[in-house]
Amino acid sequence: MHLVYPIVTAALLFSVGVYGVLARRNAILVLMSVELMLNAVNLNLVVFDMSWADRLHGGQVLTLFVIVLAAAEVGLGLALVLLIYRNRRTVDIDRLRALAERDPEPDLDVSAVSDDEGVRR
Repeated sequence: MHLVYPIVTAALLFSVGVYGVLARRNAILVLMSVELMLNAVNLNLVVFDMSWADRLHGGQVLTLFVIVLAAAEVGLGLALVLLIYRNRRTVDIDRLRALAERDPEPDLDVSAVSDDEGVRR
């Protein structure tokens, strides 16, 4: 088997994943695009492990680590998306720029604050 076919397929998968991360506004679609990029890396690791055929099968071992990392990333990412949706009612990335919650009544006048005796400053 030629190395060119799986490498080109992995490059296309990685390119689609990068496009998805850069162009999408939905957090779940961004997570799916990151998974595509990790799968492209896995494909390259397995293909190069098959071509070099070493005794330790380092590419396949690294692929297992990447799969475990991807599973942890999905679990943590979806938990974060669910918490953000519960608090903000949106998963649009452009609307999630500020991490602090907004004050519903921002009309607090600092000059009108009085001390304990009721005297205005």
